[in-house]
Amino acid sequence: MEEESRITPLETVSPGPEEIVLDLWETGIRFVEGLIRPWNAYQMIIALALLVVAHIAARFLAPKWEAWLRTREGWPTWRMRFGVLVHRRMSLIVFVAIIWPVIWGMREFTWPSRSYLLAIIGQIAFAWLVIALATRFIGNATLRSLVRTGGWAWVTVSILGLTDDMVALMDGLALTLGEMRLSVWMIVQAVVIIGALFFAARFLSANSARRIRKKTDISPSIQVLTIKILQVVLYGAAIFIGLKAVGVDLTGLAFLSGAIGVGLGFGLQKVVSNLVSGFILLLDKSIKPGDVISLGETFGWIEQMGARYVSVVTRDGREYLIPNEDLITGQVVNWSHTNAFVRLDIHFGIAYHNDPHEVRKVAIEAAKSVERVLSFRPPVCHIVGFGDSSVDYILRFWIDDPTGGLTNIRGNVYLALWDAFKEHGIDIPFPQREVRLLGDGKAEC
Repeated sequence: MEEESRITPLETVSPGPEEIVLDLWETGIRFVEGLIRPWNAYQMIIALALLVVAHIAARFLAPKWEAWLRTREGWPTWRMRFGVLVHRRMSLIVFVAIIWPVIWGMREFTWPSRSYLLAIIGQIAFAWLVIALATRFIGNATLRSLVRTGGWAWVTVSILGLTDDMVALMDGLALTLGEMRLSVWMIVQAVVIIGALFFAARFLSANSARRIRKKTDISPSIQVLTIKILQVVLYGAAIFIGLKAVGVDLTGLAFLSGAIGVGLGFGLQKVVSNLVSGFILLLDKSIKPGDVISLGETFGWIEQMGARYVSVVTRDGREYLIPNEDLITGQVVNWSHTNAFVRLDIHFGIAYHNDPHEVRKVAIEAAKSVERVLSFRPPVCHIVGFGDSSVDYILRFWIDDPTGGLTNIRGNVYLALWDAFKEHGIDIPFPQREVRLLGDGKAEC
């Protein structure tokens, strides 16, 4: 009896991929053979006839729907995109709309077995339509196509009752790496779960970023820093939770990730340096979105601060992508770091016969007449030297909106000086040269 108690039942051996494929093949053959039966063949003919009718009806309805959409100019973008999707899927919509009344009628007046195939086709068509409409809200076109195709394949397999066989087939196609078993089914689960988590992380980060930007009491640099940290946390959590959910042993990847980290450290030094420099710029608040900076020959205002570079837009519309490291190691002029006040200097010369006291007074009043020149920080004018043909002056004035441009305000002040000097009879001299021809003084014959 003791020996009998030691006898264990035979272990159940799961079928291999070859056996599953053969089983699916036999199932497919039986399905095709079943179509030869009269009522099954009739149902396929009815489905094909309904498909032709739906296609013809869609050819008639689609132009009318498109013409109606063109009159909806005030619609939001998402609603207009949904209308375009309805136009593109008009055949499928009409097919779903007419096949189900046929199914319900056949169930009412015939046996359920005589509408079995039509019900399966109707379920697949309806599921495909729902997936096509739902995936339209995914912004990325490649991701949208991938999700839509995967969803169509999965619902088709589920409705046909082949889910267990397909899962077993994908789970049988596996690769063993040490103690970790990596199968196709695990990869599919990881892609689906991580994709869904990434979509949720993107949705949360976008909404959170929108709310953070509305907080006027938070400085722009802190806003950008908070948004970047939030994105790193959300996307990192999505990857970690997704891998754990599908059963991936993350401890086995520790050594591999360490080796990859060392390789990346040597090969991506500049990238890492720019990433770290970006966080330093956000923390020390030396520059922030909206600041006006000068770096070498580049002068403009900061449009946005990325993880690797800062976007600087110049007055002529050019957008320079300056690496964050250059802003840390180079000499940067921030015209609006602590405040937006900027002092500008203009040099000019006046003839010696003009009264310098009057010149200074006229120049100051001319500068005050320009709109952007600050009145509570009044302009000043000083003599800076006596030149060869003019008395040299410097006119200094302040503005508080450097983002409006510096060259244009200088030009406006120069134009105001020109008009004021012309009105008061003040002369702006220019160098004069006298040319003499030397000769013996004899007339040539």
